[in-house]
Amino acid sequence: MPTNRIDSNYKEVKLGRKMMGNHFEITINWADEEEAKELIETAYEEIARIENLLTTYKSTSITARINECAGVTSVQVPIEVYQLIERAQKISELTNGAFDLSYGSMDKSLWNFDKSMKTLPSKAAAKQSTKLINYRNIILDAEQHSVFLKEKGMRIGFGGIGKGYAADMAKIFLQNNGVSSGIVNASGDMMTWGNQLKADAWKVGISDPESPHIPFAYLDMNEVAIATSGNYEKFVIIDGVKYSHTINPSTGLPVTGIKSVTVVAPTAELADCFTTPILIKGVKQGINLINAINGIECLIITDHNKIYTSHNIKISSN
Repeated sequence: MPTNRIDSNYKEVKLGRKMMGNHFEITINWADEEEAKELIETAYEEIARIENLLTTYKSTSITARINECAGVTSVQVPIEVYQLIERAQKISELTNGAFDLSYGSMDKSLWNFDKSMKTLPSKAAAKQSTKLINYRNIILDAEQHSVFLKEKGMRIGFGGIGKGYAADMAKIFLQNNGVSSGIVNASGDMMTWGNQLKADAWKVGISDPESPHIPFAYLDMNEVAIATSGNYEKFVIIDGVKYSHTINPSTGLPVTGIKSVTVVAPTAELADCFTTPILIKGVKQGINLINAINGIECLIITDHNKIYTSHNIKISSN
């Protein structure tokens, strides 16, 4: 592998790829551009490896095997997948199920979130659609490193944590190969380390929900991750109310009231998986949740353009 270079010779090199159904962009500071591209390409190979493990779109993936055996038998999985599920279960406990890998069990026939959707389903139908969502029915065996879905028809998915995990692993790979500063952008889930060229920290923009490509504020980031999610990504407006594509697993109904949530955390995995619980819990409970956890901060923008932040987040206008 290439060796590291003297700081004064560094240049910023970036490459983008479509991975995990999203646009990834990796930027590193390195002296030789061709060597930098080689390193980034190898980091993308690591992301592809993780995608092949976690995807629900390939019958050969570990996730597909777990889902296929739901209600029948446990499935032994690679240690990294077991540990990822184990960490996800802890987040589910902490958020009282607002984050739940078994969201894949939802009956999605009720939702399309496009212009043809004119009414919400009844509360009873919505609730029925979530009957198989229950993280407590994901049974882990620490000795066998196996996973068992207790009910037939249950499905797990890593959509709320997989991108973040992949960003973290790409960063670790690059660090282990001598890259002292960079940023992995997994379609808005970003992991930074080291410093930007001619700066003390990476400056990351927080999207304006009304204009997602125009930042309204900035965060100085160093060795931290950021993730943003909101109702500007996919939504439907019914009777003048904007409903997010994020579904509350306890009611089966889409969340309202919040335009976007930005979470800052030590890892992209954590930042990724805390955005959804805040959207589901709402401003007050979401802020209280984050304020009770050391090292994690958040910023919330409501439908009425009010901004709420946790205790220790620091933002700037430029």
